[in-house]
Amino acid sequence: MTKLNDLHDNPGARKSRVRVGRGIGSGCGKTGGRGQKGQKSRSGVAIKGFEGGQMPLHMRLPKRGFNNIFRKDYSEINLGTLQAMIDAGRLDAGKLIDLQVLVDAGIITHGRDGLRLLAKGVLTSKVTLKMAGASAAAKAAVEAAGGSLELPAPKPEPLTRDEQKAARAVAREAKAAKFKAAATAAN
Repeated sequence: MTKLNDLHDNPGARKSRVRVGRGIGSGCGKTGGRGQKGQKSRSGVAIKGFEGGQMPLHMRLPKRGFNNIFRKDYSEINLGTLQAMIDAGRLDAGKLIDLQVLVDAGIITHGRDGLRLLAKGVLTSKVTLKMAGASAAAKAAVEAAGGSLELPAPKPEPLTRDEQKAARAVAREAKAAKFKAAATAAN
């Protein structure tokens, strides 16, 4: 029968770590297993991505994409979260709910570039919301509950290349007519 006090690991199963660089008497002093001089004997030697002179993988692969410096970073809130906060009494459904109201109530910490409403959860209260953006499903859910959602006016679509050319041509003609009128008036 095996006893608890007789249990032990197999010989060599637990190997103690060798502490190097602790004097010549230890047998692993001086260079501490690193050999003589050179870059690899120094501390902090790891060169990230270096593959011994072979072209590294991160340089063999093509660059893709870019970081848009004009990207909008919206905070997001779901319908279910709004309803839970109204039920808990942290929000008043009778008043306008916007970014500042939610920050003051401690529901979101910061607005970044504005607040976006998403449709996860169920909204049963009639609320008036002012947001920077909303998903189509969230907008429909707010209106179905009898509430309203105020969004900023959409930006106008940019002109096509042909429209830009036409606008420049009209501007040139107007400028030419203006100079022509000024020249005839001077004579």
